[in-house]
Parts: sequence; C-alpha cells; structure tokens
Amino acid sequence: MRILVVGATGFVGTRLVHALVERGHEVVAFSRSASTASFPDGVEPFDGNLDDPETLTDLCTDVDVAYYLIHSLTAADFAERDRRYATRFRDMATEAGVDRVIYLSGISGDGLDLSPHLASRREVEEVLATGAYDLTVLRAAVIIGAESASFRILNDLTERLPVMLVPQWVRTPCQPIAIRDTITYLVELLDAAETRGQTYDIGGPTVWSYESLLRLTANQKDKRIYIIPVPVMTPELSSHWLRLTTEVEYAVARALAESMRNPVTVSEDDDLQRVISIEQTPIESAVRTALEEA
Repeated sequence: MRILVVGATGFVGTRLVHALVERGHEVVAFSRSASTASFPDGVEPFDGNLDDPETLTDLCTDVDVAYYLIHSLTAADFAERDRRYATRFRDMATEAGVDRVIYLSGISGDGLDLSPHLASRREVEEVLATGAYDLTVLRAAVIIGAESASFRILNDLTERLPVMLVPQWVRTPCQPIAIRDTITYLVELLDAAETRGQTYDIGGPTVWSYESLLRLTANQKDKRIYIIPVPVMTPELSSHWLRLTTEVEYAVARALAESMRNPVTVSEDDDLQRVISIEQTPIESAVRTALEEA
C-alpha cells in the first residue's frame, strides 16, 4: 500500500513513518524539511509547503491512504492557516483519487464552549469530511511522549517549580495516551474496514487530572512539589505564567493552556478500543518512558 504521511517530521509523524515501514508499506513522507530528515531506507521524502501550491505538484499521485497530521499552533493565525491547509489538501486528495484519509484530531466532547485550539481541530475535521474519500478521525487528549508539547510543559513545571500557584484548570479531567498506543491505533486502522468514515476517541486506560499528572511526573523524578490552585488565574493569565516556566514555544503553550479548561475524556460510545482492542499502556509507564527519552 502506498501511504502518504503529511506532517512526517513532527512528534507523531516521525514515529508513524517508522511503524508503517515496519509493516511493509511504501511511504511518502511530506513536510517542509523532509529532504533533510532521517527516515528509514525506502521512504520517499517530499519537501513541500501547504502555503505554496507550486511545491505540492503530484503530492497525492498514486496514494492509497493519507495521514493528515498538520497543526499550526506556532502561528498567531493558526485557525485560519489550518482551515486553508486542510481545504487545499482535501482538494488535492480528491482530485488524485486518494481512497482514504486519516486525521489525528483532539477530543472535544460535545463541541460546546471549546478553546480556539480545539475548535480549530473540529473545523479541520469538517473541512476534510467533504472530500471524495473515506475519512477516519481519531481524537486524542494529551499524548505522553518525550517530544510532546503537553508533556514537556508538565516536565518543565515539575523541574522548576517546587511550589506552584496554578489555575483551577489543573483539576480538569483528561485521559492521556501513550505515544506508542497512538501509533498502534493509527496503524491498525488500515486493517479495520469498519473504521472508514468514522470518528473515534482514543485514550489511555485511566482518567487523570492535570494536577495528578503533575504529581505523577514529579514522583517519577523523586521530586516533591506543592500545588495550590488559584481561582483568579484565568486562561489568559495562566498562558503568561507558562511563558515564564516552560521552554515550549509560547504560542503553543498558550493554545494548550486555553484548552485545558475543556474536559478531554474518552466517550464510551466513541471509544476506538471497542473496535480495535489493544493492550493499553499504563500512564505511569508512559511517563517513565518519556522521562527516560527526554
């Protein structure tokens, strides 16, 4: 099967490319820096920019399945960019006759009162859904891995702040997932015909809060932290607070902080585990692995 990975040099994309090659697929790896990236032997790098149509000629030619992993959180106008990029990709995939597109989105519950980040993810889903191919959407909450922006924020906070005055969102429920399980689900979709045209939530085996994830991360490093939620710290204020406490790019940290007010847990009705049952990685193990690789 000839598979296109759009966003192949990102946190998820690099791991997905390797997993697909291990399964024996022919892989085209697309990003703005594909030619300088390190991919397994046999991978076809494709340098391009979704902002520049002239760099996209034949991107989707002879492609059977495309994974769409583009998110533009580093830009101030990320929602407009993601809308434009998704529209351009949808049109190219449709014209080329791509059979199936798989999009990694974010859990957003009932879709009400969403942060700009999660609202943009939903909008991209809607754009991609109008293409002439079968679309499968996976919605994830926090993905635990050494290069995950969300996990890097947790790691930085526990490293630098033994005493934290934090916003109330630290008690928002979330259902994190190990990067290993995320990749497994993405690959297993290829052999599950019933997932075509469907949307699923993916998460780990347990529900946490951001506070409990902070404590878990600190405990794994044998650090003691004190967390004091402050009701007057708004998402806007907390984003500026993160600017001072994490090395994650501010635009990304701010978008993620604004999203932390939204509960992001797996819906029982939409749980992919019902269709593709895998042995889920305990979050304690996922955090330990991420810290070892950081």
